Amino acid sequence: MSELDRTLPMQGIEEDIKALQLDSQAEDTVMADTDDGKPAKAEISDSMDEGKESSPPDEVEDEMDQKKRHLNVVFIGHVDAGKSTIGGQTLYLSGQVDERTIQKYEKEAKDKSRESWYMAYIMDTNEEERVKGKTVEVGRAHFETDTTRFTILDAPGHKSYVPNMISGASQADIGVLVISARKGEFETGYERGGQTREHVQLAKTLGVSKLLVVVNKMDEPTVKWSKERFDEIESKMSTFLKSSGYNVKKDVQFLPISGLMGTNMKTRVDKSTCSWWSGPCLFEVLDAIEVPQGDPKGPFRMPIIDKFKDLGTVVMGKVESGSICEGDSLLVMPNKVAVKVVSVYCDEVKVRRAGPGENLRVRMSGIEEEDILSGFVLCSIEKPIPGVSEFVAQLQILELLENAIFCAGYRAVLHVHAVVEECEIVELIRQIDPKTKKSMKKKPLFVKKGALVECRVQVNNMICVEKFSDFAQLGRFTLRTEGRTVAVGKVTNLPAA
Repeated sequence: MSELDRTLPMQGIEEDIKALQLDSQAEDTVMADTDDGKPAKAEISDSMDEGKESSPPDEVEDEMDQKKRHLNVVFIGHVDAGKSTIGGQTLYLSGQVDERTIQKYEKEAKDKSRESWYMAYIMDTNEEERVKGKTVEVGRAHFETDTTRFTILDAPGHKSYVPNMISGASQADIGVLVISARKGEFETGYERGGQTREHVQLAKTLGVSKLLVVVNKMDEPTVKWSKERFDEIESKMSTFLKSSGYNVKKDVQFLPISGLMGTNMKTRVDKSTCSWWSGPCLFEVLDAIEVPQGDPKGPFRMPIIDKFKDLGTVVMGKVESGSICEGDSLLVMPNKVAVKVVSVYCDEVKVRRAGPGENLRVRMSGIEEEDILSGFVLCSIEKPIPGVSEFVAQLQILELLENAIFCAGYRAVLHVHAVVEECEIVELIRQIDPKTKKSMKKKPLFVKKGALVECRVQVNNMICVEKFSDFAQLGRFTLRTEGRTVAVGKVTNLPAA
């Protein structure tokens, strides 16, 4: 299996694109390499080398008969906060990884003088991640509770891999923001330049409406399950989350845990360990979160995040709208190629039908693998997704590089669903008052940090987007340049067909 290009993104637009672009010239994958003996239940290798055949189970299920809902959970936060460890512990506690495998990882971590990293090895499966102790790729795994099937997306926390984090978060329904309670670590992640802030802003922009803030490492010697430390973190984060657009009372929940020990994860923490916590544990919160699902009867939309050859052409993605069945005739946009659905796989199981929120592999005929790029969209023929080279958008400027001016001619990298494309701001149409939402009288020549502006955006190649008002998940985007997120926005208008 081919591995993700490990080269750190250099500064500049071209390097930012290279960090994420999955095209036909680079058979890379944003999924973790799982050829290391991990149990079959815990792993899902969501990309395969070209020409490699897989043998999915012959079992066929009707998706509509499945009673459990499906949710994608992305673990986000600053590097070393404990995201991979919590993901690994979640799989272990839910029975997806057995004791023998844990013992194997413990020995492997000890041999590398990294005793405390063994749980992270469940999610961080390639050698670079294990040596460096940081996630590079977006790891994937599955677990279930009584009512819900979950897909874990373990996103990189290091700032050099933010484009990969965007790829993971764009598919997520719930964000689990991992904060380290250890003295100094929370402050490092929260301060300017730390990834806690950028991850929160990106998650909100990418449509992660529900956020669970887990304060990790509560058992650490500098913390010792201190209520004062937990309250301090909750207070500071609540203020910031509110400023980032989250309704803290309605859409955010805080809870203390120890990812390494599994405390307050599957079962509630014992009073002898933490006398002041009377709230739920992690699994209870995940089970109770209500997330609106897409319309199963709406026009079909599945952004393609990866593709490979396997007895035909197979594409992967998350269904944002509509339903898909074996035998369906669909369209691949923006190249307008008609295809027929040969088979559909959900969580490695062949299904007859699948609806919104499901992560799928779809085998189809009528198109070659090399004619598909990441960011193309599988959609209904009757109402296809628009393919455009420019659109009108409303942008909020988060920050600008030193000496940079945001005006016509400004160039950046556009991230919208699975699309990564170089773009140019070709016109500033109007500036909007953030408080009144009314247009300012004078047409702006340039705008500064914090400004809200309507502008015309042009891309080099045809891309698939929707108006935010029609399909929010396909109409929200971020602009990045030189490794920083400079603006977030939503598509407000498209050119007439």
